[in-house]
Amino acid sequence: MDLVGITVFAAALALAAASPGPSVIAVIARTLVRGREGAAPLVLGIILGDMVWLAAAVLGLAALAAALGSLFIVVRLAAAGYLLYLAWKLWTAPAHAAQATTVGRSESPFGLFLTGLGMTLGNPKAMVFYLALLPTIVDVANLTTLGFAELCGVIVVVLGAVFASYVTLAHRARHLVADTRAIKLINRACGSAMAGAAVLVAAK
Repeated sequence: MDLVGITVFAAALALAAASPGPSVIAVIARTLVRGREGAAPLVLGIILGDMVWLAAAVLGLAALAAALGSLFIVVRLAAAGYLLYLAWKLWTAPAHAAQATTVGRSESPFGLFLTGLGMTLGNPKAMVFYLALLPTIVDVANLTTLGFAELCGVIVVVLGAVFASYVTLAHRARHLVADTRAIKLINRACGSAMAGAAVLVAAK
């Protein structure tokens, strides 16, 4: 990969990742209520999902994935179901829940990781992004292992930076409010946002 190709890929990926969508909504909503704890597994799942789609596009498996639409519908609906569960937890959480910093058993790191992975694997826009972008900047047929590793490195750095920024801003915002009534409103607003993200994931 030459520097120009990597730069173009990184810029396009950053724009796509930063634009509001189910993944961004889910990360922000959860961080506002629970803090940074648990955000990392969710983001790691999203990053791995992008890597899987990159590998699929490079190996020519994306067309096969599109043909196996029913399989990815199941993955997408599973991710949406977990997001709805988290939304319900936020709606029913006591006002002091926003002060919690530990991930409970019902929101295990592995469960959050699978949710991030499922959201990305079940997102046809991610598949289209790699199918449409890669051929314009990468000679996929002659992509070396090193080139693939470089693209994966770009995904880790770019998505990590974008979502880390969202997590940091949301984490700071949650400390601006200490009133229990306000916290309850934040819980329910974030629960609604999480439910909206679940609907977006399921409807894609």
